[in-house]
Amino acid sequence: MEQEKIRKEYTNGEIGIVWQPQLCTHAGICVKTLPNVYRIKERPWIKPENASTAELIAQIDKCPSGALSYRMANE
Repeated sequence: MEQEKIRKEYTNGEIGIVWQPQLCTHAGICVKTLPNVYRIKERPWIKPENASTAELIAQIDKCPSGALSYRMANE
């Protein structure tokens, strides 16, 4: 049975962070890099307003599984 494809998006108005939990390997790079953004014990767990757009892009580019991606609001 194929795992359900979930796609959630969180935005700060400039950038939309796209999270696909089925791809996540729980490497923890997101939480370690930007702990004020990725708060696993809170809902919503991604708070993009707690970092600059440049910081978010730099962190997302390091996601080894591709579970995190982004899109710019003006695209």
